[in-house]
Amino acid sequence: MARLQRKKTPSKVKKEKNGNAQVAQADVDADGSSNGAAALTATVRDIKKKKQAGSKKIQVAAKAGLGKKEPNIFSKSAQFLREVKVELKKVAWPSRKQTTGSTAVVIVLVMIIALFLWVVDMGLSSLIQLVVK
Repeated sequence: MARLQRKKTPSKVKKEKNGNAQVAQADVDADGSSNGAAALTATVRDIKKKKQAGSKKIQVAAKAGLGKKEPNIFSKSAQFLREVKVELKKVAWPSRKQTTGSTAVVIVLVMIIALFLWVVDMGLSSLIQLVVK
């Protein structure tokens, strides 16, 4: 079953993502002529300026980092442990009741499988003894 789509009004501005830049479409009048070409050009120009400013900051940061030493194993280990602590705070830990319930299910299933394997082993052992005699 197809979804019904509403027709968009021409006065609304539609934004589309094109890569990392957002380009706004020009408003269209009722007669079909566009009146936002200048605004569209200005938006594209602003996006290009922001990209250039960002690349300059990266170049400056890279030049500043040339004299720095590579971090040693202790600083890497400390950073790793800090990140682990942050990630563990995001974990949804089960309650005590959920943990005991899951543990009980696992223990019961292991006992059932062990019993099944013991019965099969005993049966095959007696079958082999009959064949050998």
